[in-house]
Parts: sequence; structure tokens; C-alpha cells
Amino acid sequence: MSQGLTDWLQQSRFVVVAVDSARRSLRVKDEAEACTDLSCSERTVVVTDEGTGPDLEAINAGDIVKIEEVSGRPERIVVVRRVWEELTTPEW
Repeated sequence: MSQGLTDWLQQSRFVVVAVDSARRSLRVKDEAEACTDLSCSERTVVVTDEGTGPDLEAINAGDIVKIEEVSGRPERIVVVRRVWEELTTPEW
């Protein structure tokens, strides 16, 4: 059975649980609520609406991100939705 677009989007996005900029690491949670610790290299790029750069401080706990990996390490972390956007949706 092929995977639908909605299923793929849900499975490729993660919620940031914690950011440790000094150690260049992230803890993320997937849709099954399982946490994973990611170790980022100096080449890891963070993409946000504000710009692109190597600074993990651009990511906040609660942000929804998409992670593009190469050889098992994050190469690009794209912030899909900010935590404050999630908290201001009409569903609340």
C-alpha cells in the first residue's frame, strides 16, 4: 500500500523537545511520541522564515521541524511551524 501525502508529512515532521546549542544537539519527538537525540555537525544548516544559518539557537522547544539527513546526521533542519504559531491556532 502506498503512503499518502498526509501520512508522509506527519511521519517526516518532528516536535523539538530540547535544544543544546553548546553541544550542538537536539532532542526531537516523532508522531508516535518516541524521542530521539540528534547530534549536529558544524555543517548542519537551520532554515527558518528569518533566514538560514548554522545556529541551533534559532530553534525553540515546541517548534515543528523537518530534518534532512546525510549519512545519519542532520544536514538541514527546516522549521515548519513555530511553537507560538501552534499555540495561537483557532482550535485553541
